[in-house]
Amino acid sequence: MPVINRIADYTDEMQTWRRHLHENPELMFECHNTAAFIAQKLRDFGVDALHEGIATTGLVGIIKGRGEGPTIGLRADMDALPILEQTGLDYASKIPGKMHACGHDGHVTMLLGAAKYLAETRNFAGSVALIFQPAEEEGGGGLVMVEEGIIERFNISSIYGIHNAPGHELGGFYTTPGPIMASVDTAWVTVLGRGGHGAMPHECVDPVVALVAMVQSIQTILSRNVYAMDEAVISVTQIHAGTASNIIPQETRFCATIRSFTPEVRALLKSRFYAIVEGHAASFGVTAAIDYDWGYPPTVN
Repeated sequence: MPVINRIADYTDEMQTWRRHLHENPELMFECHNTAAFIAQKLRDFGVDALHEGIATTGLVGIIKGRGEGPTIGLRADMDALPILEQTGLDYASKIPGKMHACGHDGHVTMLLGAAKYLAETRNFAGSVALIFQPAEEEGGGGLVMVEEGIIERFNISSIYGIHNAPGHELGGFYTTPGPIMASVDTAWVTVLGRGGHGAMPHECVDPVVALVAMVQSIQTILSRNVYAMDEAVISVTQIHAGTASNIIPQETRFCATIRSFTPEVRALLKSRFYAIVEGHAASFGVTAAIDYDWGYPPTVN
């Protein structure tokens, strides 16, 4: 019987798992209930070994095949996002301020479905390491698991992961050699000037005008500094300034998400971001403090 038909028999059961997980989201490394749910399912499936408490709440289950061969890792992330769910679904989050808005409930369910099938059939050589990772959204849980030695401990030769992609054709799988998912860097910029009355801007050092110039000029990095065949994104996602209609504020802030696919472009974006912000700060007579968070690197196949 083809694999796809056998797993189709699990559909109703997997939907129940996914909705349970969606109702009970947990953040970062605090996926205790999620990990307990996963661990019980893996025991029910009859995995050969179960290792818990990796990177606090991560798990690795081992399923052995029918012959000798390498150990292949299959990985899913478990954590949710600090978002208030307002979908109105009958299986919406029961935890205020926490939501599976990135689909990790689906990722866990997919890997549990694979685990059930593999433990049931064992129609492969070698072993499969089922890797359930906490703290993907923030905290670098994957790196913590690697630093705690899961690659060497379980002799994993390669690891495969998948991310849901709403909007694509149902049943489709999309991949490409080389970079496939961008790095994720975040910059917070605080601009300090001298506040005052809006009717007397000549007595102020206006951080709003400086911020606007910075935001506009940052977009020229992509059109004038990045090679046209390279892919990159800079999006300003937050701006905070002022509390009254007639007061020029003392301070403004903005946040940007910065994404690219190669180390060279990533470094260029950071360098040009600093140059533009600091250059405008000097020209407008304000000071600018930049908190540039070097986040996850690109995913490269």
